Amino acid sequence: MTVVGIITALIVGLIVGALGRLVVPGRQNMPIWLHMLIGVGAALLGTVLARAMGIATETSGIDWAELLVQVVVAAIAVAVVAGVGGRRSVTHR
Repeated sequence: MTVVGIITALIVGLIVGALGRLVVPGRQNMPIWLHMLIGVGAALLGTVLARAMGIATETSGIDWAELLVQVVVAAIAVAVVAGVGGRRSVTHR
């Protein structure tokens, strides 16, 4: 992977993380850096899943189907992390 490829992956990951946050309803009490981290992970995992599903991922333009898979993965990850992080522990007295 080239430097340009890594920078492109990071930028796509940031966009995917932002879109994933917008797709999940409600408020997520998570720092923006966590959304970005989730987006980068979702972009990578989304590409792997898209390839496994037979979606072309190396075309000359924007791969809309791959992007959709990435956003869905990011939305699921944001919902899971927000749900886990948003739970309050119940203390017994």
